[in-house]
Amino acid sequence: MAKITFEVGSWVVYPAHGVGKLESIEKVELNGEIFEFFVISFEKNKLVLKIPTTKAISAGLRKLSTQSDMVEVFESLKHKSKKKKAMWSKRAQEYEGKINSGDPVSLAQVIRELYKGTGETTLSFGERQVYQLAMERLAKEISIIENIEETEAVQKLEGALQAA
Repeated sequence: MAKITFEVGSWVVYPAHGVGKLESIEKVELNGEIFEFFVISFEKNKLVLKIPTTKAISAGLRKLSTQSDMVEVFESLKHKSKKKKAMWSKRAQEYEGKINSGDPVSLAQVIRELYKGTGETTLSFGERQVYQLAMERLAKEISIIENIEETEAVQKLEGALQAA
């Protein structure tokens, strides 16, 4: 597997927390051994995460998507969502797995499946929370890629959903 290099100051995606900034690479000595850690800050939830550099890729750390990757995301939003008949607890588990994968297309699928257009029934509290989390994660990544505000990114996503 090719080694992915991350640059200090760049934006990265950590699946469990979304988009963060790689602040530094720290070396720490423990029991006579030197370990290297990526120090990533997530401004939204005021979190600083230290990930061993040797475990970063297996933990799902990745670079931001590219503009061309986002084409697939917006295409995914344009497909009609399938009405799921499974119990909410099962669907919530599935959606959580997709959100925690950090994959932008999976995030788009969650958003598409939970999106309620005008005139449709409203989302339950749990559905709304899952929808908002997926929307926040995807909008943050889009806002950085396209150098726009997160609110603009949300509007773009919602526009694609309404066009479906």
